[in-house]
Amino acid sequence: MYKGKTFLAIVPARGGSKGIPYKNIALVNGKPLISYTLEAAKASKYIDMIYVSTEDEKIAHVVNEAGFEVLKRPKELAGDTTKTIEVLVDIVKKLEKDYDYLVLLQPTQPLREGWHIDEAIEKMIDNCYSSLVSISPVSKHPVLIRSVSADNKVKPLLNMSSTVRRQDFEKYYIVNGAIYINNIKDINIDTSLNDNEFGYIMDEKYDLDIDEPLDLFIFEKRVQEYENWKH
Repeated sequence: MYKGKTFLAIVPARGGSKGIPYKNIALVNGKPLISYTLEAAKASKYIDMIYVSTEDEKIAHVVNEAGFEVLKRPKELAGDTTKTIEVLVDIVKKLEKDYDYLVLLQPTQPLREGWHIDEAIEKMIDNCYSSLVSISPVSKHPVLIRSVSADNKVKPLLNMSSTVRRQDFEKYYIVNGAIYINNIKDINIDTSLNDNEFGYIMDEKYDLDIDEPLDLFIFEKRVQEYENWKH
């Protein structure tokens, strides 16, 4: 609870990952990937309840063994084309207790810490934001991005000169997928989480999306070699 507001954290973890089989419970330094997100949520001063949404019994067992609660996800909401918002809407409908805000924490962004979650919550409530999404500075500036036509003509993404000094470039950010906060009463099937209105800026070093085996390797090396790096 923060300033009288209650917060429900949802960690979505379906079992049907194709890029990395059972990605959400893949072991990283002897610990399931999902544990890094669950421990961050538990470390938050403000999260009132944490649920993992999964349809998979193996994932549910790992989560329960770690001491966290599972919300059984219907099989029809565990397909490759299922949108996260569909899962959240289903959860909100079934909740037996009322919460003010829903905090979505994706396990495939494992570098977010408990203090990131708390800072995001404080920013959300202190500024009376309608919704919030975590963002990180882009590593490649969009002023240098081009599209290519059928006749090989290049076209800039931004309508501005790219001859300015790099240090003078306007700052751009990318949605990093680590933290989403929404008023639970505002969540509906048309909610676009990536379009949440306000941003919580995280350092670029915390932006790691686990999508393929190389990402798991990178994360494992960071955990092994840079224990003090994330503080």
